[in-house]
Amino acid sequence: MSRPTQLICLLALFAAAIMPARAAPLAPKVMVITMFGPEAAPWREAESFTRHVEVVGLSPRYPQVDCTDAGLCLVTTDMGKANAASTLTALVVSPDFDLRQTYFLIAGIGGVDPDDATLGSALWARYAIDGGLVHLVDPRQQPAGWSSNVLMLGANAPGQKSTWRTDNELFQLDEALLQKAYALSAQVPLEDSDVAKAYRQRYPQTAAHSSPGVGICDTLTGDTYWHGSLIAQALQAYVQLTTEGKGNYCTTQMEDNATLTALKRGAEAGKLRFDRIALLRTASNFDREAPGQEVGASLSAKSGGFLPATHNAYRVGHALVADILARWDVWARGVPKE
Repeated sequence: MSRPTQLICLLALFAAAIMPARAAPLAPKVMVITMFGPEAAPWREAESFTRHVEVVGLSPRYPQVDCTDAGLCLVTTDMGKANAASTLTALVVSPDFDLRQTYFLIAGIGGVDPDDATLGSALWARYAIDGGLVHLVDPRQQPAGWSSNVLMLGANAPGQKSTWRTDNELFQLDEALLQKAYALSAQVPLEDSDVAKAYRQRYPQTAAHSSPGVGICDTLTGDTYWHGSLIAQALQAYVQLTTEGKGNYCTTQMEDNATLTALKRGAEAGKLRFDRIALLRTASNFDREAPGQEVGASLSAKSGGFLPATHNAYRVGHALVADILARWDVWARGVPKE
């Protein structure tokens, strides 16, 4: 070995000796995904987060992942599809985390279809459908005979199927995990409010003016915060078309298909398991006006569902999280049958 080569080797060994060793990556048992501060707040108040890891690529407003000693971690994406996809991509590729065995819980609030549930309800999703990946025309210009102004990508009229696919317009969550999450949380007492109790009586549907409960249905994603019964009908028809008649959206939100896209790509890269994702949305507002109510007034109404929804996302989500943490020896192998 030449003298210059010996010198380089000695310098490399010296540098390795004085550089701090990189900590082993954290391997969370559960990663809770929230979208903005009020959704994260109940988790922060109830759980003891002792480790705080800043991750390059997370939202500047929520730049770190917080973890407990028991194996629960919390990340907040910031709102909208771009923030959700960017945050989850950064998390998946971060060398600070080993997510190969981790269960993911998306836990946030959203709008609700009064035909299916009411303010404060907690709904586990089977399908997540992207309602933004569509053709739209101005309703004032839609051709005569069209049922709405919403078309599937590549279609020539509403209700027509096409073969144009982006591969992230529809996700199905793992059925075994969905059923286990529901079974663990179905009897969790839910928070309500006097304002919500009064406001929901505007709606004639039995589901709408009942007390909040836990259920299973589907969720509809869209960056555009739409509102109103006519848009809702058009998008429900789109959901039916996209899911081959199997889907029925009951909650609406702005992130989930983007979050699931990033996680799916992480799963395809071997960094996590897509069958370990649960999706929970709680109802903070109705997605349409009540009979006799102006749409604008409905959109801006203080319906009383916001705080119960944020608190119930924690209550219901925690029922799943607590079981995973308490019985990790079983959950590590997969969703328990008992």
